[in-house]
Amino acid sequence: MEPRPMDKLTTLDIPTTLRICAGTDGSVTYLLEVMTKHQVDVVTSIQEVGEATEAEAKLLGIRQNDPVNHREVVLEVSGKAYVFARSLAPIDLMPGGMKADLIRADIPIGRILRKYKLETRRDILNIVMLKGEGVFSGVPVLSREYNIIHAGRVLMWINEQFPVDDRWEL
Repeated sequence: MEPRPMDKLTTLDIPTTLRICAGTDGSVTYLLEVMTKHQVDVVTSIQEVGEATEAEAKLLGIRQNDPVNHREVVLEVSGKAYVFARSLAPIDLMPGGMKADLIRADIPIGRILRKYKLETRRDILNIVMLKGEGVFSGVPVLSREYNIIHAGRVLMWINEQFPVDDRWEL
C-alpha cells in the first residue's frame, strides 16, 4: 500500500518547523509570520491569465481553454526566501472581488481566503524530496502539491517548495 502524503512527511529527517509548514492544511504565510515574528513578503515572478491546457483543465476540473490564473511567487522574510510557490486558479470559479485580489499578485493566498471568509479545505496530493532549482538551486527541497477546495470544487492547485537547510532553525 502506497503511503499517504502526510505519512511520508513523518518519515523525513527535516527540521520540525519545516515539517509543520509542509504539513499544515492552513496558511503557510501565517505560520511563517508566527515562527519568524516578521511579515512575509510576496515576491511575484509570474502573474498571468491564460487558457487552460488539457492537463490543467483535468487537474482543476474545468474545460480546456477556460481562463486560468498562473502565478509564481517566493515568500520571503527579511529578504530571505523560505518558499517558492506556483498556483493555478480557474478564474470563472473565483467568488466576487477575489479575482481582482488574486491578480494583484502581492497578496498571499491565505490572506485572500480569509478576507472573503471562504470555507475551504486543503487536500494534500503529494509530498516528495527534490533537487532544488531556480531560487533554491543546489539545495534539496521538500515539494508538496495540494488543492484548495471550495464548495466541492477545486478553487486552486498549488505546488510549494521548501528548501531543506538551516533557515528553518528558528
